[in-house]
Amino acid sequence: MKLRILKSAVTNPWFNLATEDWIFQALDPDSHTLFLWRNSETVVIGRSQNPWVECKIDKMEADDVFLARRQSGGGAVFHDLGNTNFTFLSPKDDYDQAANFTIIINALKKLGIDADLSGRNDMQVGDKKISGSAFKHTADRSFHHGTLLVNANMQKLSDYLNPHPLKLKAKGIKSVRARVANLVEFNKDINHDTLSDAIIEAFCEYYRDKDYGDTAPVEALDEASLTKQPSLHKYYQQMADWDWRFGKTPEFTHHIETRFDWGIIDLHLDVKQAMIREVVIFSDALNVDLIELLKETLTDSKYNRSDVKTKFDELSKAHPDVAAQVNDVSEWLTSEMEG
Repeated sequence: MKLRILKSAVTNPWFNLATEDWIFQALDPDSHTLFLWRNSETVVIGRSQNPWVECKIDKMEADDVFLARRQSGGGAVFHDLGNTNFTFLSPKDDYDQAANFTIIINALKKLGIDADLSGRNDMQVGDKKISGSAFKHTADRSFHHGTLLVNANMQKLSDYLNPHPLKLKAKGIKSVRARVANLVEFNKDINHDTLSDAIIEAFCEYYRDKDYGDTAPVEALDEASLTKQPSLHKYYQQMADWDWRFGKTPEFTHHIETRFDWGIIDLHLDVKQAMIREVVIFSDALNVDLIELLKETLTDSKYNRSDVKTKFDELSKAHPDVAAQVNDVSEWLTSEMEG
């Protein structure tokens, strides 16, 4: 059994999550691997979550905040350069979840911070959560990753993770908010590099005591890694793809209603894999053809503000006699979609 330590110099979340997948799927499982990384401003959602329920998609796009979907479960989290993320990979028959938490807790002790495990997934200092984790297992390997709040922007965390109250009935997991704190509140000198060094030291110490050897070299990962590892590049393309980030959303419905001067629109959208698959419109509008045109236009569109707007613009040009009503619906629906 050997040790392996990887550290990313890249802050693109799609690269880092792709690296996690590459580690999980492609690396030799006969090793204990530690991967350390951090992301630019990003909302990371769990595999079974709905981004429109969890996030303010429109604000994220305006502020150039990444949206990423990880392979594992759990809730939505906000990452920025004030977060340090860790990943452990171990052989299934030698996996010890408690050992991973012990390594992180020992690393924090080196920095003068007394943390302990809270429940199954979290670590806390006092009554404040400073870390959350998620897990994944296959027949021959096990995977544990988590984030440590070092000096994260808590205001932005609430800005992007507290969505507007859309009338969405969503299947899947919804996040639970918790009382959180940054590690700089307990050690003002802590940063990503000092924390990473402490984790690496604690990792090597733990496995040295298990007779795995004294240390392991730190392997730096960067963009050039994509060209050297074809499978890593494939995972990166998946993470960056709209169909993964939005299309993997569990089925949900969006119901909204409003009154225009030409009639009431009671709109029901059934959305599957981020595509509008079924549209039901109840209306007292006199123009029945308009209602049918709206239904046809929305059916099989992406649940995406720009895509819907483009289709309505095309409908207006093709049917100038109802352009005013179509534009009314377009402005209303896209404002309600929040992204």
